[in-house]
Amino acid sequence: MDSELPDLPRRRRDDRATGRMRKGMYILPSLFTTANIAMGYYAILQVTHATAAEPWHFDFAAKAIGFAVLFDGLDGRIARMTKTSSDFGKELDSLADVITFGVAPAMLAWMWGFRQLPVFLGSSELTGKLVQLGAIASFLFLMAGASRLARFNITSNPQPSNPGRPGKKYFVGMPIPAGAGVIAAVVHFRGGDPVSSLWSCITWVFIIVAAGYLMVSTWRFYSFKDIDFRSRQPFQLVILLGLLFAAIWFESQRVLFILALAYMASGVIWRLQWLFRRRGNPPPPTYKEASQPS
Repeated sequence: MDSELPDLPRRRRDDRATGRMRKGMYILPSLFTTANIAMGYYAILQVTHATAAEPWHFDFAAKAIGFAVLFDGLDGRIARMTKTSSDFGKELDSLADVITFGVAPAMLAWMWGFRQLPVFLGSSELTGKLVQLGAIASFLFLMAGASRLARFNITSNPQPSNPGRPGKKYFVGMPIPAGAGVIAAVVHFRGGDPVSSLWSCITWVFIIVAAGYLMVSTWRFYSFKDIDFRSRQPFQLVILLGLLFAAIWFESQRVLFILALAYMASGVIWRLQWLFRRRGNPPPPTYKEASQPS
């Protein structure tokens, strides 16, 4: 017992050093959140500089939002892996998401899909109505994203209305980074070339409104949070991830477009499966309904 007493000062020093290291590690996830904000700010700057003669600014804005999706996924995962989550980090992350995945894609959606229409279609009355409709749709996307973040922050244990396995496996509603990713993926798929036809403009309105609705819905979307990169993974998964990264590197326009729309459609498919399963297996009648004479 007495032999352990001289070790107490050293243990205290080790504890203090560990505490300082853990406090210092709080800056690590915040750096990724700051990078998230920087990408959103850069995307807004690129959108304001874009014109029909220089459409590559739109593509740069879409790429910035894509990198922000990556940084947003890393900051939360790093915070959980290093056990450096904090209330400050959560609030900063929410504010960053409003800027990068709310304001930036809403501006991109309107400027790319509607603001350049008078250049291509002429200054007709229909074009003016489409520009106004696009502004409304983009604003609804922004409000849906902000509402999605607010609901996520105040809900301690959300449950999807078509639950699979409750817990961290699913999001309730499409997350706002995925909604912004849909906008960015479509713009990047076109190489930044703005919408120049009436039917493309109408289709773009439906995509924006659908993404906004899915964010505020209670439908389930896979969260990928149950994948633990610290544990051993099958060799096939490593190969699959390598092939995915290579495909994005060489064919980012097509691959990201397919991935974004596929994730968006996954929530709709799961919802339809749940509705058909519920219709095929109706819930049993209550005691009051069963006791009524036929």
